[in-house]
Amino acid sequence: MWFFESLASGFHHPTDPARLHLFRIIFGVILTLRFALSIGQGGWGRLAPGSLSRHLAEQRFGPAKAQILARIYRPALIIRTAAALGLAIGLVSRLSLVLVLAGAGMELLYLKSPNAVRYTLLTGACLLLAGDIGHGLRIEHGASTANTWAQCLLVLVTTDIYWNSAYHKLRSPQFRTGLYLAQWMHVYAQVKGHLPYRGQYAVPGLVRRNMGNLSDRDIRLWRLSAATVIAAEIALPPALLYPQTMPYAVVLGIGLHSAFTCLKPRQLITFSGLTLGTYIAFVT
Repeated sequence: MWFFESLASGFHHPTDPARLHLFRIIFGVILTLRFALSIGQGGWGRLAPGSLSRHLAEQRFGPAKAQILARIYRPALIIRTAAALGLAIGLVSRLSLVLVLAGAGMELLYLKSPNAVRYTLLTGACLLLAGDIGHGLRIEHGASTANTWAQCLLVLVTTDIYWNSAYHKLRSPQFRTGLYLAQWMHVYAQVKGHLPYRGQYAVPGLVRRNMGNLSDRDIRLWRLSAATVIAAEIALPPALLYPQTMPYAVVLGIGLHSAFTCLKPRQLITFSGLTLGTYIAFVT
């Protein structure tokens, strides 16, 4: 298997550079979408004078630094969105990638729960370490060691994300019993009409009607769903590495992340999109 052969050879085992060429395009498209949404759904007015976000920034950094952040904020939104688009189409790819990562890292300064930002920075750093991320929209196949280290690192990051998530779910009695998912579904079904932006809740009506209450039956169904999620997160990384099981793992992963994204579309579109994009790194 290429991954273990690469580890054994000190990352001198050749891989196909086209894998990270394609991931660079996917990474750019996902971040373009994320950055564009952040402008159009309340993000443009963040850090405005008198806003709560400005007040919190002043408390955290002090008035002088908060003012500097507010001044560079809107230009940074425009620059990072243009850079993400440039990365997707392969225009000055490496410089575009650096600007995208800087623009994503800026969100660490004001987001309350920046987990998607951290994952973006991790996967982007893997791409930055690659020797050949390609240019333009061309995907050039071949055999090269230029991307072996970066591709292995991308596989390790995604494996850690899945297994760490499964570990914490296993340690959570509320998640294991299905109570967490049942409560989440019930509460969101009640408040979905009062959410400030469209697209913050996308659970199908069939699921809401049949599993949207807190009855014993619904909790049992969500317990089964929780067990399925944990098992899938454990099984996906090794299944993605084996050519014989990879097609089934890809279908399972798409289904899993589609379900995740239905629960929190705006928040999870980046995580789900990038995670599915890293599946490309598992093959050579």
